[in-house]
Amino acid sequence: MTGERSAAGPTRHVVVMGVSGAGKTTVARGISAATGLTFAEADEFHSPANVARMRSGVPLDDTTRWPWLRDIAAWIADRGAEGRSTVLACSALRRSYRDVLRQGAPQVDFVHLDGPAEVIRARLARREGHYMPASLLESQLATLEPAGPDESVLVLDVSLAPEALVAAAVKGLGLP
Repeated sequence: MTGERSAAGPTRHVVVMGVSGAGKTTVARGISAATGLTFAEADEFHSPANVARMRSGVPLDDTTRWPWLRDIAAWIADRGAEGRSTVLACSALRRSYRDVLRQGAPQVDFVHLDGPAEVIRARLARREGHYMPASLLESQLATLEPAGPDESVLVLDVSLAPEALVAAAVKGLGLP
C-alpha cells in the first residue's frame, strides 16, 4: 500500500526545500507519484494569521515560523509512527528550521532546489493563485542558509525540468 513501511526497512522522510517559486510542490508531488511516499504541502500547515501576513507582503519571522515548523515535525512523526514514509514541500530556509523538522523522525533527507534568482523570479511572475507575493523572494533569499557538510541535503539545479528534478531526487536519495 502507498506510503506504508515495507519489509525493506524503516520509513523514509524527504523534505523538498527552497525559496518560494523554486518548484518544491511540483517536485515533491512528482516524488510522491514515483515512489508512493505520502505527500504534504507545508503551506497548508500555516495559521490563518501567517497566511494573511504573507499575503499582505510581510515576511514571516522566527516567532511566526516556530509553531508552524513544530506542527510539520509532528505530522512527520505521526506518519512515521503509522509506518508511512513521507515527502513534504517546505521552504526549510535555515538550518535551525531544518533541525526542527528533523525532530519528526530519526532520518529526514532534504532536497534543496537551488538556482539563479532570475529563474525563480520569472517563475513567480507567472504563478497565479498563491498568497506568497513575488516581493517576498528577496527576504527568502536573505534568510536562506546553505546546508552544512553534516546535513543530509541533495542540492539540485532549479533550472532543470520538473521531470528531471524528480528523477534526480529519487535516484540521489536511493528511493524505490
